Amino acid sequence: MNITSFNDLLTAARQQPEPQRLLLVFARAEMPETASAEQRQRFETRSGGYLLPTVCVDKLPEELSTFAALVEESKATGQDWDMVFLAGMSGKAGFTPGSDEAVQPLKMMVEAIEQGRVSQFLTFNKAGEPVRFL
Repeated sequence: MNITSFNDLLTAARQQPEPQRLLLVFARAEMPETASAEQRQRFETRSGGYLLPTVCVDKLPEELSTFAALVEESKATGQDWDMVFLAGMSGKAGFTPGSDEAVQPLKMMVEAIEQGRVSQFLTFNKAGEPVRFL
């Protein structure tokens, strides 16, 4: 299945042969304090800066309904964000992975995002549009 929207992601997760747990890392775009004029200009055009993970959460696909609902729920954290990175954890033998099993994979996602290794994640901006990194 070609995933081009958040709804596609939820549909795909619900159709997997094994139960899924979704991993979400919310991040905001930042600019170094010592940024040059060129770096500042690139940041203003949304083509520069770095991503700072702010909130991590794991959810069952059934706990998510729409992207708009996810955005609304995220407001309760008090943390602003620009993008959300998603990955899935597959269960085994019909058992859904628990939240405790998601802790280490979420830490690994945060580290990957901090290092700029984001191509393995599905990414959506705050408007719910897929983001592709070049």
